Amino acid sequence: MPYSSTALLHYANQLLTAAGLTQDKARAVAEVLLEGDLLGHNTHGLGLLGPYLAELESGAMTKDGEPTVLADFDAAVTWDGRRLPGPWLVLKAMALATERAARLGTCTVVIRRSHHIASLAAFLKRATDQGLLMVLTCSDPNGESVAPFGGLDAVFTPNPISAGIPTSTLPVLMDVSTSATTNGLTNRLHKEGRQLPAAWVMDGHGQPSADPAVLFQEPKGTILPLGGIDSGHKGYGLTLLVEALTGGLAGHGRADPKEGWGATVFLQIIDPRAFAGLDAFTRQTDTVTDRCRASRPAQAGKPVRTPGENGLRLSEQQLRDGVDLYPSIMPSLAPWARKYGVAEPEAAP
Repeated sequence: MPYSSTALLHYANQLLTAAGLTQDKARAVAEVLLEGDLLGHNTHGLGLLGPYLAELESGAMTKDGEPTVLADFDAAVTWDGRRLPGPWLVLKAMALATERAARLGTCTVVIRRSHHIASLAAFLKRATDQGLLMVLTCSDPNGESVAPFGGLDAVFTPNPISAGIPTSTLPVLMDVSTSATTNGLTNRLHKEGRQLPAAWVMDGHGQPSADPAVLFQEPKGTILPLGGIDSGHKGYGLTLLVEALTGGLAGHGRADPKEGWGATVFLQIIDPRAFAGLDAFTRQTDTVTDRCRASRPAQAGKPVRTPGENGLRLSEQQLRDGVDLYPSIMPSLAPWARKYGVAEPEAAP
């Protein structure tokens, strides 16, 4: 059942303001969550709105105020996010880093104690539309679901890495976990009694499995690092890099007491104009992406795509024809709509 993107944005915005967010914060969170669904990341779109509202109600997500500046070296900035809404913090950091990168060529903002930041892919096109290269990654020091390669005990969260790379046409929008899958997908499939597409998790005895239920049984299983049981050392290495860029640079992470669901964030904006120039940059990125798409498909009828290409086309189609939400999302928001007296949006014609 599709919904107008405008109606969904209005609905999310109303719920968030009713829960106590100011208009600017509510709008930022609503836009980023909707963008997740538009791009097809439906575990990290409006499906997060109910949990966010619960965090606002409990006080686990801070409603008011600004981040605290802990360090400012012009091109290197550190904030304490004070558990404010993650999407709003990231957009605020992007604006600062973009302004400074125009002067300095690059700017990095790290944020400790942010609340959850939703889909990383949802932020990238805002940078590439301006001809900027963006790197965004995060970890959640309050959770452990991924074991180090060769181990049984969870240490990490899925620790995604994302990047937005401008070209003269479709940008590259990369958003990948450094684990084989995500908490969002395993939680959803477990609730629905369904299996993963492949053996992306490991039971508590070290056996690979496609059943997310092993994550909830004793002894508890874990999500495998990217690369799985055979080559998970690669994902393990990337996970450690994320930990260094987030918790390490922010000076706050797994060495500190847990505070609840959240994120430590690394965000970097690089302006190609300060290097060889934007035209020279896109000449290279155009050539590489064109050659990728021209590569003979390994399976007939399945041409090579660049990361994010399918999501951008899906977004364009859903903006035109309506957003197809995952079936559980609107029912999960119905109690909040009743609680706050907000009318549910009607399905698009």
